[in-house]
Amino acid sequence: MTIAIWPADLPKPERNTWSSQPQEARLRRTSEAGPAAYRRRFSNVSKVVSLSVLLTADQRAIFDNFYEYDTKKGALLFRMPDPTTDGWALNASDGQPLLTSEGQPILLASMWLCTFGDQLPAETIVGVEFRKTFSVEVMP
Repeated sequence: MTIAIWPADLPKPERNTWSSQPQEARLRRTSEAGPAAYRRRFSNVSKVVSLSVLLTADQRAIFDNFYEYDTKKGALLFRMPDPTTDGWALNASDGQPLLTSEGQPILLASMWLCTFGDQLPAETIVGVEFRKTFSVEVMP
């Protein structure tokens, strides 16, 4: 089985709607008195990221096709560039970008393995564009 890849024609997620939260990895132990106590439930957990993308009509069709067919309405895993890392310049300790021998900045690359989360894609219209708001669950 091949894993679907997030379409390269889609824009990066909007920064103002970004939200990330780890999955609860603790199990609470109840006691009759005193503060609550916790223990680990899992050794590794996923994180849930809520985000949105602003799309043209063509990009909307690409997104809908990806969701409907490539991920079987969100049931299958897919790879997506990590919006917080992928494509950003690699910097030296003084903050200056590191360059290749040709003088081009070295870019970071990072991919997530994820699935659509509990918040399935919802659509709103913004002028002549479409905003898709959804969550993804990023696998550990």
